[in-house]
Amino acid sequence: MRSKMMGCREEHQSTHGSVLGGKPNHCVIYPPKSSIVAEELERRNNDWFVRTKVASDLMVQVGDFSFHLHKLAMVSKSGYLNRLVFAKRSEGHGHNGGSLKIVLDDLPGGTNTFESIVNFCYGFKVDVTATSIAPLYCAANFLEMSDDLHQGNLISKTEAFLSFAIFSSWKDTFKVLKSCESVSPWSKDLLIVKQCSDAIAWKASTDPKAFTLGQNSNGNLNVGESSDTWWFQDVSTLRIDHFIQVIESIKRKGVKPELVGSCIAHWTAKWFSGTTFVFDDPTIPKHLTQKLQRITIESLINMLPAEKNSVSCNFLLYLVKLGLKIQVNSELLSKLETRIASMLEQCRAQDLLVKNYGDKDTTYDAGIVIRVVKAYVLLALKNSRARLCIVGRLIDGYLTLIARDINLTLIDFKLLVDALPTNARSCDNNLYRAIDMYLKAHPSLMEEERASVCKAMEYHRLSEDARQHAMRNGRLPLKIVTEFMLLEQVKMTRSISASKSNINPRTTTQVIMKMNNKKCLEKGFIAPQKEIMLIRKEVENMKMQLNQLQMCKLKLQKQVQRSCIK
Repeated sequence: MRSKMMGCREEHQSTHGSVLGGKPNHCVIYPPKSSIVAEELERRNNDWFVRTKVASDLMVQVGDFSFHLHKLAMVSKSGYLNRLVFAKRSEGHGHNGGSLKIVLDDLPGGTNTFESIVNFCYGFKVDVTATSIAPLYCAANFLEMSDDLHQGNLISKTEAFLSFAIFSSWKDTFKVLKSCESVSPWSKDLLIVKQCSDAIAWKASTDPKAFTLGQNSNGNLNVGESSDTWWFQDVSTLRIDHFIQVIESIKRKGVKPELVGSCIAHWTAKWFSGTTFVFDDPTIPKHLTQKLQRITIESLINMLPAEKNSVSCNFLLYLVKLGLKIQVNSELLSKLETRIASMLEQCRAQDLLVKNYGDKDTTYDAGIVIRVVKAYVLLALKNSRARLCIVGRLIDGYLTLIARDINLTLIDFKLLVDALPTNARSCDNNLYRAIDMYLKAHPSLMEEERASVCKAMEYHRLSEDARQHAMRNGRLPLKIVTEFMLLEQVKMTRSISASKSNINPRTTTQVIMKMNNKKCLEKGFIAPQKEIMLIRKEVENMKMQLNQLQMCKLKLQKQVQRSCIK
């Protein structure tokens, strides 16, 4: 497409696919006619020369390269160079036919971009793509190449193609945004990053079928991905500052908080391998890399959607783990733990599983769960017992998932068991199961250590089957088994005593019905004398049973004493 007003020919592909594939849109900028006739720009080692009949009177150094140019061609289109040349001449430089030297250390885009600018100033056509347009636009602004100096100058021409590249193609939007990484903060100040972010947000909030997506790096159509999450993969390639800008734009577009939270989790999974930041740049000192990691995690926490259930509990726990390792702001970490604590009543035990990655570590990180449970206890002081019991069941279920880990320390296991108040458990069956699994996986524990593990488990909160199993369990400490057996006897005694105390005038008929034979019941009456005899006999039977229980108790105590002596 040739535009007389822009002097720019755009050649673009119709497929707008993943960032990783396809050719970018292409534009050829035709500059105004130059005041100096030049044949070409040629390079000799680290020097660039303009082949022309006029001798060079200006040398511009950009990085390690020197450009031997002409003041007339350059200053006529650059306000910045014009001022520098005037200042140099005022200082007495360049008189007597000498060449002026200007050093451009901070030029956006460096040598490659300045080569394009020189071509433009001398009237040569300039090829630009979505990858090169942002640095060129920033450099044009740096050098003040506006239409005030020359009609159809470089700022206006690059601006036209920049807008086209950003809004016409999903692929090229990311090409432009990625190229902005090398020209910060110019790209931010000139709102290129904002324009790209707004374009991405608009397209992410639009049905992907509304525009062509093309193919991703695997050769598959992007439209084959989830209709809600198709944009995650490309957004996750952005570095943290650009990712933040994109997420802010996406939020303003009203994208569902759950999708925003999932996108943040997707980005984190791509940039963090376990707890290691995937940022391999040997030119950056180690202490700056650590600072970048801390800023990254803090930024991720701050950008999380505030809406309830917009982010999974498991991902938030992972952020806590990263935050603890990188030592992020303690107040920020505390707020994150409080947020997770408020979600515990809706969580499953599997949601609390966050992997460790060290060889000697536990499979899952119990420490972060302990922190969150403690935060929950502070929040739940006024909660009903029913709500506490929900979290109690959750933690007991979590204990059963991690109890077999041979690296799980006794301290961490006990901290998890004891983190909740005693009224947070209405049934100890899962707790008993977790304790039994832990003792089986840690057979070297001393008797006192095993007893301390079982301390939180209570007889009356176990089902009948669990009690019977516990009393036959050789892994439990002898003290606990003995205690349970005695309590079982007390229970039986109370049951018999309760039956005895129930014999009163109001319940005599019930006792008679239990003790009489079928024939007497059929007749519907019992002689008073016979009734008294039956009652006395039942009382005698109860006394005999009580005596037998007392004897069993004494024998059991003697056996326990002998075992202790051995």
